[in-house]
Amino acid sequence: MVTTNIKHTMKYMLNFLKGLMITVVVICISFYMVTQLFNTTEREEPVVDDRPSVEEFIGEIAETARDLGAENDLYASVMIAQAILESEHGQSGLGSAPNYNLFGMKGSYQNNSVTLETTEDDGSGNLSTIMAAFRKYPSYEASMQDYVKLMRNGVSWNKDFYAGVFKSNTTAYTDATKFLTGSYATDSSYNEKLNTLIAKYDLQQYDSPVKDKKTITVADGDSLMKIAEVYNVKVTSIKQWNQLRTDRLEAGQQLNIYHY
Repeated sequence: MVTTNIKHTMKYMLNFLKGLMITVVVICISFYMVTQLFNTTEREEPVVDDRPSVEEFIGEIAETARDLGAENDLYASVMIAQAILESEHGQSGLGSAPNYNLFGMKGSYQNNSVTLETTEDDGSGNLSTIMAAFRKYPSYEASMQDYVKLMRNGVSWNKDFYAGVFKSNTTAYTDATKFLTGSYATDSSYNEKLNTLIAKYDLQQYDSPVKDKKTITVADGDSLMKIAEVYNVKVTSIKQWNQLRTDRLEAGQQLNIYHY
């Protein structure tokens, strides 16, 4: 009887020790996994999008477009919208440095060009991919000036080819974007895309001269929405005028506010 009790006791102890060992192993493994998870989280650096916003890009070219448009009977709004669309707001391989081609213009500029793959629309929505030579510019301003030259001087066989985009020959920017569809771009919905961009980013403001400009200082608690409401302007416009990448503001920051 005593021997049997001892055996039961020893068996109990062995099972207890086995269970204890398993528990310790599980706890150690769990601790290791949690530790690794936290270490991995600590090592991961936050992803920061340092690409310019559309508004920041617009702010970089808008005043040049305004001046060129006013001097050449062209809609600056259409010019900016084309630059956004054709160059992916300056982020495409063709639109960014070192090519600076904002309008997808083919050929060469002062004997400089770059060959890239491009998609063509046959006018009916059917797409095909080809390789083509595109003009390479030293700056965005040079690209915009060359674009204006094309609009004003036309093509070799017709100097009035783009006369349909002139302010004096249209009643609104929508007439100009419609004319460009099929003449400047093969994309059958080109005008719709341009019109959407003009409306979304309030680009019509650049078709008129600036009437008033003031500089304000951001106070604690200010936001772009609050400032836009106070001065009766749009948030996207404030971001453009000040080439802002985000909506974040800091107290003491200075902002330019325009009225047209």
